[in-house]
Amino acid sequence: MSELPRPVLRPTWAERARAALEFVGVARLATAAVSVVVVTAGGWWLLHAPPTPIEQTLPRAAGSTAVATPVTSPAEVPTSTAPPVVVVQAAGAVVSPGVYTLPAGSRVQQLVEAAGGVRPGADPHALPLATVLADGQRVYVPMVGEAVPAQPANPAGANPTAPSGPIDLNRAVATDLDGLPGVGPATAAAIVDHRDRNGPFRTVEDLLDVRGIGPAKLDALRDLVTV
Repeated sequence: MSELPRPVLRPTWAERARAALEFVGVARLATAAVSVVVVTAGGWWLLHAPPTPIEQTLPRAAGSTAVATPVTSPAEVPTSTAPPVVVVQAAGAVVSPGVYTLPAGSRVQQLVEAAGGVRPGADPHALPLATVLADGQRVYVPMVGEAVPAQPANPAGANPTAPSGPIDLNRAVATDLDGLPGVGPATAAAIVDHRDRNGPFRTVEDLLDVRGIGPAKLDALRDLVTV
């Protein structure tokens, strides 16, 4: 005789209610756990230290420190002033006659030394070697026995570099001759050129052979030049 099928037992309402309550409890626990995790993560994000800037992670040169360089305004830039100088002329019996630039306060002795010293037969003792040079001054070194008249005071408008004694035509350069009565740059250059082409002057009257010099001009120069 075959067995009868067993009846399927269905849970009662009480069992269903208890199962539903258990499921709700588990869901609440899961929700609470998720809430705890979220709150913990949010607190950590708010309270943790900010990340180090990238600039601070770069390597630095050993011993170097950043120093701010102050900006200097144009008014604060130091200006350099050149020391004062005098421009003076050495003429006569010196090795290298010409115009020289010397420190202010220099003396006649220093000008003579700058011009290479005196020529053989010169008389440096006729000069005031200890005198302080003035800007534009002309110092004439005479030969032994040569008369050197004192330089007169210059009248208003006179040439401040007027010669203080006779100029040797055979040693003078153009700048030595320029400024003599009736002698300008062109005539001074002509005198030097004539000497270079024809040899030293033998007498003052030889100036008549120079282009631009006539008897009247020679008379004006006769006492101011020598050979």
